[in-house]
Amino acid sequence: MEAFYLIIIALLLLLTMLNLNTGVSNDAVNFLAPAVGAKAAGYKLVMAIAVAGVFIGAATNNGMMDIARHGIFTPIHFSFTEVMCIFLAVVATDVVLLDIFNSLGLPTSTTVSMVFELLGASFAISIIKLSGNTIDGLTLGALLNTSKALSVVIGIFLSVAIAFFFGLVVQWITRMLFSFNQKNRTWWKIGIFGSVAITAILYFMLIKGMKGASFMTESLKTWIDGHIVQLLLITFAGSMLLTQILYWLKINVFKVIILFGTFALAMAFAGNDLVNFIGVPLAALSSVTDFLQNGVGVSPDDFMMTSLMESAHTPIYFLIASGVIMSFALVTSKKARRVLQTSINLSSENDCDDGHGTSPVARILVRMGLNVNYVLESITPQPLQNFIQRQFSRRVVTDSRDGAAFDLVRASVNIVLAGLLIALGTSLKLPLSTTYVTFMVGMGTSLSDRAWSRESAVFKVTGVITVIVGWFTTAIAAFFIAAMVAVLLLFGGKIAMLAVIVLAFFLLVRSHIVYRRKMKENKGKEEALSIVLTSNNPDAVWDEIRNSLASTLSETICYASETYQKILDAADDENDRALRTYHRQILEQIAQLKRYRRYITAGLRRIDSTVAMEKNTWYHLCISNTVQMLNTLRFLCEPLKEHTDNNFTPLPAAYVNEFQDYKSRIKQALESIAWIIGNRNYTNSKSYSVEAKNIKKELDALLKMQTSRMSSRPAATLRTDLLYLTIIQESHELLSQVRNVLRGSHKLFEQ
Repeated sequence: MEAFYLIIIALLLLLTMLNLNTGVSNDAVNFLAPAVGAKAAGYKLVMAIAVAGVFIGAATNNGMMDIARHGIFTPIHFSFTEVMCIFLAVVATDVVLLDIFNSLGLPTSTTVSMVFELLGASFAISIIKLSGNTIDGLTLGALLNTSKALSVVIGIFLSVAIAFFFGLVVQWITRMLFSFNQKNRTWWKIGIFGSVAITAILYFMLIKGMKGASFMTESLKTWIDGHIVQLLLITFAGSMLLTQILYWLKINVFKVIILFGTFALAMAFAGNDLVNFIGVPLAALSSVTDFLQNGVGVSPDDFMMTSLMESAHTPIYFLIASGVIMSFALVTSKKARRVLQTSINLSSENDCDDGHGTSPVARILVRMGLNVNYVLESITPQPLQNFIQRQFSRRVVTDSRDGAAFDLVRASVNIVLAGLLIALGTSLKLPLSTTYVTFMVGMGTSLSDRAWSRESAVFKVTGVITVIVGWFTTAIAAFFIAAMVAVLLLFGGKIAMLAVIVLAFFLLVRSHIVYRRKMKENKGKEEALSIVLTSNNPDAVWDEIRNSLASTLSETICYASETYQKILDAADDENDRALRTYHRQILEQIAQLKRYRRYITAGLRRIDSTVAMEKNTWYHLCISNTVQMLNTLRFLCEPLKEHTDNNFTPLPAAYVNEFQDYKSRIKQALESIAWIIGNRNYTNSKSYSVEAKNIKKELDALLKMQTSRMSSRPAATLRTDLLYLTIIQESHELLSQVRNVLRGSHKLFEQ
């Protein structure tokens, strides 16, 4: 018995180490996005500051683990077995759930996931307890702390609405004070802004970042609370003097604010969100220790966990170890960079979409926003409109860094306002999520700063909606998955406990392998697109565009060749499942190629104007015909899928055999042209173009023959005759489009 639970705890702590890595990957966006997005400093310096904040915040934290011990359920009513089922369910669910969100590149709240996992697992165990309850007066309200979960849900709505609104308003006011032209930023404006910003960050650190520190005694907290106004006034005066000195020394005050705020947010994250990662495992360790010491001769099902009602006292070595793991994860995690990129892309001034596509809700919201803007413009005096337009004009951007997603002013507002709102929420005892506040402040400031143009607004609104829906999905999924796992553990016993932990490890390892493979495949493309969108060297941009286009066009034609044959083979075999899969994949390829087209189109604006004028026509010819090739595959697949789904009569063997040679020759023609474009070797391009043209002529003759024989065939065969006619027509279109791509790419890539 003792050995079994020690093994469980060892595995649980190992899983917790992975959870720390996963959690940091998700929450890194909270404190890194402003500094990284604005290029306030080199990435290594920003990371070093964040690592320092994370380590200090974790190492000086007193644990704040009580929420995991008795914040959601009342442990005096639960046995040791039941408590272990709850804790194991929470850790296993949390690790896998957060890893899924990180792999998708979506930020979510570790606080919400932990709270709802605890609530779901304890709710399931409570229902089972009540169904066999023999104790009078024991109710669900006595077993669970439902008010805590309700406060988190309220906090979600407050975080989203308040952060977005204040981000919108404060950024607009700040932009009225500081335009994009750095020359207009006088000393007194910078002094006032810098003083307010530094004072707000310090207030945030005192209220949120240090309130759980081990050196913060009750007397010190009381003294700070009683002298908070005096401290803030002294800080304001001191920071006013500091900003003036920095201004005279020609040191960028905005960069100092951003880096100071990054440290404060990182410290607060580690100090206050640490419970989300190690609170539950340490509560499980405490439970095992209590049972082994005081449960001699008592069944695990009868030993009640009264000890969990006491406050936690986390050993310092656990905190230091957590700080080391979190710091290491922050530096090495590639998933953290992907989640970070999602937030930065949605705040960026680029017009490219961010991989989320569009949605009906986003289109409605954008239309409503445009209508409101029209009304405001109609009632705003023209002189005021002209002044506002000058302040938001990007014709003169004097503090822009190469590849920055937004300027230093907006980054400063993001980090200062996020910290201030979190501090205010904490002081008012409102459960505002760090993730929700920082993300929505960034979205509000980007909208206010006109980073969402009409070309990109619908994509970015869709991205924001996707993230917000993901937040609510986190809560729902965490609740139900943890509940099911807890029930499985309760009835499955020791075997189920080991199986769940092993399964969690397996899913994590598998997820990492798949993710690494996917990132390896996309690495080259991502690097190329980064150069295309951020480099200020026109020649380098054009070289990357050519290389990227050759690769993309070739890969798409190869995909079309393979999918064309697979569709016809699946139709011959009446494989409806395969046809549905191919249809879904084609739609995904179309969406992906359209996103790629927007990136490259944006990149063409960064190359030499003479080259752009010369190459634009051929680029659009190539990319448009490539998209049309995928659409042709869709038009081919849809009627075949519908025909097979409805179990209609398959194509006659005579038709299948007649078209077999054409199918092989078309596939060969596509593959040959794909090779030519991929290698940019057009020596034999004319012969392959002629071959495709000859196949087209033969298809024209086959089309006429099919049309002629349809008139003499019985009406019962009309459906299959029309289907065969569609196959011939779409094959003909496919060859026309690939010949256009070949011709256009030759002109596009020639020196």
